[in-house]
Amino acid sequence: MGRIATIDTVRGVAVMGILFLNILAFALPEAAYISPRAYGLNGAADRVAYYAVLILFDGKMRGLFSFLFGASLLLVTDRAEAAGRDPAAVHYARMGWLFVLGLTHAALLWRGDILAHYALIGSAAYAFRSLGPGRLLAFGIAFALIDALLIGSIPLAYLSIRASDGAKAVQNLRDFQDAFGVPAPAVLAREFAVYRGSYAGILAHNLAEIAESLSNTLIIGFETIAYMLFGMAALRSGMLDGRWSRRRLWRWAIGGTGIGLLGYGAIAVWMASRDLDVLAIVAGPIALATPVRAIMIPGWAATIVLLAAGGGPIARRFAAAGRMALSNYLATSIVMCFVFYGWGLGQFGHWSRASLYLPVFAMCAAMLLWSPWWLARCRYGPFEWLWRSLARRQWQPMRSSSTT
Repeated sequence: MGRIATIDTVRGVAVMGILFLNILAFALPEAAYISPRAYGLNGAADRVAYYAVLILFDGKMRGLFSFLFGASLLLVTDRAEAAGRDPAAVHYARMGWLFVLGLTHAALLWRGDILAHYALIGSAAYAFRSLGPGRLLAFGIAFALIDALLIGSIPLAYLSIRASDGAKAVQNLRDFQDAFGVPAPAVLAREFAVYRGSYAGILAHNLAEIAESLSNTLIIGFETIAYMLFGMAALRSGMLDGRWSRRRLWRWAIGGTGIGLLGYGAIAVWMASRDLDVLAIVAGPIALATPVRAIMIPGWAATIVLLAAGGGPIARRFAAAGRMALSNYLATSIVMCFVFYGWGLGQFGHWSRASLYLPVFAMCAAMLLWSPWWLARCRYGPFEWLWRSLARRQWQPMRSSSTT
C-alpha cells in the first residue's frame, strides 16, 4: 500500500493546529498553558483568543495526532509484513529511535516534547494491531473511560480539599492555585529567571524536568492509546483510505463536530460564568471536555477528509506538511525557542495571549510553503530521513528520484 494522501493532509492540519496550544508553553509561564488567568490575559482580545482555541483546538489536535499515529502504525507494520520483514522488529526499532529523538528534543530544546510519550504509548498500541475495527473501537472506548475516571478525580479532589480545614488543606489549595489558577509571584519569577536566562540554565532545567515529563505518560497515557486505537479502527474500517462513502463521512463530520462545538460551547459559557476560576479550569477543559473531545476528534478527521477529497493545491500543501510532520514539529521548537528564550530573542513572558497567534500563523504559512518545496527535491523531510535511517540501520537515499 502506497502513501494515503488524506492521512497526510489530516496530519498536516494536526501539526499546525497543535501549535495553537504549544505556543503558550513556549512563550508564557507553565500555568498559563492550562489557566488563562495565570498570565497573559490582559483584555477582551485575549479572552476571545482563549475561548476560540479552547473550542476549536484544545486537546483536539493532540488527539488527532494520536489518532493518525495509530493509523500510521498499522500502515508501517502492514507494509513491513507484506515485504517479508518482521513487523514487530520494524515497529519497535522505530519507537526506540523516536524515544531517543524525543528525549533529545526535551533536553536540548523544549521540555514539552510529546515524541517520547508517543514512542512509549505506541509501543503498547502494537499489541492491538491484529484486531478488527469493532474490537479496536471497544478497547479504545474502555481506555477512554479509564482516562475520564482518572481525570474526573482532579475536580473532585479540589472540591474535597476546599471543604477541608487545617494547614495541609491551605497548602493543597495553594498548590492548586499555582497549577490551575494564578501562581504566586515567586513561582512566576523562577520561570522568568530560567527562560529569560542563558542556554546553560535552560538546559539544566530541561534535564531536571525529564523525569516529570515522562511521568505524565501515566496521566495522559490512557487517553493517548484510546485515540491511537480509534485511528487504527478508522483505517481498518476504510474511513482514512477512501472506502467510506461521502454520505457516511458527512454524518460523522456533522455529528462529531456539531456535538463537539455545542459541548465545548456550553463548557465555555459555564467557565465564563465563573470568571475562569480554579474550579472552572479543573472541571471544564480537563474533566467535562474529555468525552466531548473523544467525539469531536473523529468529526474533525472526517471533515478534513471531505475537504481534502478533491486533492486541490491547498490540500496538497497540507499533505506535504503532513508528510514532514516530524520535521515541522521539531522546526517549530527551534524557531519558537529562539524567539522566546533567553539564548535567542528573549521574548518569554512579554507577549499577550492574543498576540502570540501572529507567530503561529506565520509558522503555519512557512510549513505550507517550505514542505512542498523540500519534497520536490528530497524523498523525506530531514528528521524523517534521520529517523528512517536510524531505524533501518542504514542511511536512506535523500534526493528525490525526480531530481537525480
